Amino acid sequence: MTPMHRPLPGLARGAAAVVLVGALGLGGCASVPQAHPADPLEPLNRSVFRFNEALDEAVLKPVAKGYVAAVPQPLRTGVSNFFANWRDLWSAVNAALQARPQPAAENALRFAVNTVFGLAGVLDIASEMGIARTTLDFGHTLGRWGVPAGPYLVLPLLGPSSVRETVALPLDRRGDAVVQGLEETATRNAAQGLRLIDTRAGLLRAGELLEQAALDKYSFTRDAYLARRQRQIDEARGQLDGDEPVDTR
Repeated sequence: MTPMHRPLPGLARGAAAVVLVGALGLGGCASVPQAHPADPLEPLNRSVFRFNEALDEAVLKPVAKGYVAAVPQPLRTGVSNFFANWRDLWSAVNAALQARPQPAAENALRFAVNTVFGLAGVLDIASEMGIARTTLDFGHTLGRWGVPAGPYLVLPLLGPSSVRETVALPLDRRGDAVVQGLEETATRNAAQGLRLIDTRAGLLRAGELLEQAALDKYSFTRDAYLARRQRQIDEARGQLDGDEPVDTR
């Protein structure tokens, strides 16, 4: 199962651009008569999906398993908390852009509390205090503004996406406080590598369940991604009942 975060942004953005150009330019020849309505580029997407799966089996999954075996759970939790804390800051910005004051205030408060009292976010004090997290990116914001998702895309390294989310990637990159706050290239790459490994380690169990449950991993992953993303956009537009924020990690 390919991680859905956005690690290694330079390489990933270049690969995403290649796929996006190819998708827009080859849409006619890549389409199939009975394609999923949101996935007219399924043949192309399946090829990228197979590439991602092969890379995951050869590199990412073994490294993630080694990380889990070598690093104690409390330390792994601290790493996850650290990266999630800085993501809360960008979520607060996007909530403000979406004119959603409650999640904007909650995410900003989470960031302030965890940064000051949680050792820069290593400890998740805000969750213990009951402060809700609503994870948002600029793709959510574009959806809130009414920008259509466009065709489903599978990006090299990054996995499930859409034209809208791919267009949002450069600004999400600019909003990545961890990357933007590190000036040394080696340190920045190390931080992104650690985040990638941490993300993949968190998906090990889910990947095992997917292997057991899904007859067609590609279709299952696509449908789950599209349904989850649409629910997030609908919630941002206020089309769902209920007042509870959703942790969209």
